[in-house]
Amino acid sequence: MNNFENALKHSDPVILDGGLATQLESMGFDIDGALWSAKLLASNPRAIVDAHRAYLDAGADCIISASYQASREGFALIGKTPEEADALIASSVALALNARQEFMTENTATDRAPIVAASVGPYGATQNDGSEYTGVYNIGVDELRAFHQQRLMLLDQTCADVLAVETIPNAVEAEVLAGLLNDVDTPAWISFSCRNGKELSDGTPLAEVTEQFAEHSRVYAVGVNCTAPEFISPLISILKNAAPKKKIVVYPNSGEFYHSHDNSWSGMACDFDNAFDVAAWQKAGVKFIGGCCRTGPNNIAAIRARL
Repeated sequence: MNNFENALKHSDPVILDGGLATQLESMGFDIDGALWSAKLLASNPRAIVDAHRAYLDAGADCIISASYQASREGFALIGKTPEEADALIASSVALALNARQEFMTENTATDRAPIVAASVGPYGATQNDGSEYTGVYNIGVDELRAFHQQRLMLLDQTCADVLAVETIPNAVEAEVLAGLLNDVDTPAWISFSCRNGKELSDGTPLAEVTEQFAEHSRVYAVGVNCTAPEFISPLISILKNAAPKKKIVVYPNSGEFYHSHDNSWSGMACDFDNAFDVAAWQKAGVKFIGGCCRTGPNNIAAIRARL
């Protein structure tokens, strides 16, 4: 039984980390480009360890690897062969494990080892065009399956505690992943990006997409992430009704809007204390709670303090 499966046995909430890219940017790194945070896997792996440590030191029980945008295609843009790309993608989990080991060595009184989740981002995250926020892809089903199968099987062979299949914006991609996840050995969660309180980013009802995971043997939790916090409460209700046997995971963003043409954000960040009603979310049955884009270690520390 790994750390993720062990956490499922306990009633305590599990605090996830916040935006890895957000923390790396706050540390002074330029992460623009198709690889986003993943480019530091090649250029500055220590920075990724330090970013993970910032979240562990803030009280996170789970850190998510820097593989969200990582792909063979993306690494080819910086001259990496497929074999080199695969090694870099796998290294994202190794770096998270290193951060965990450092944390455990320095915090001997802690009674549970933090969870290491391998991020499996959507196809759109590798395109650098914002399509993970719209669900509009220019790719066929067979190509989409091949893209996910290669990376999913690679991450399944690492020592991650759980596969964090996250920010899935459309129904076709969810269906493809439902099939592929039947063949993994590592436990998984799947979380969707939603444009309002009832629909995925592509407009498909969340209930409809979630139902296919209700009895899935390898998916232990369903949820939403990279979604405005104002929509979280109604989405929790939908998730619970659509997959009543599964744990619930939520990690919203700051409520700002992303612009893919220049990698910028606009709008007002939410009033964190009011918008992230984490006590109410826990009371509603959420097991895993954290933050996504534009949330940082200070936000995770605040969640820890309130739960």
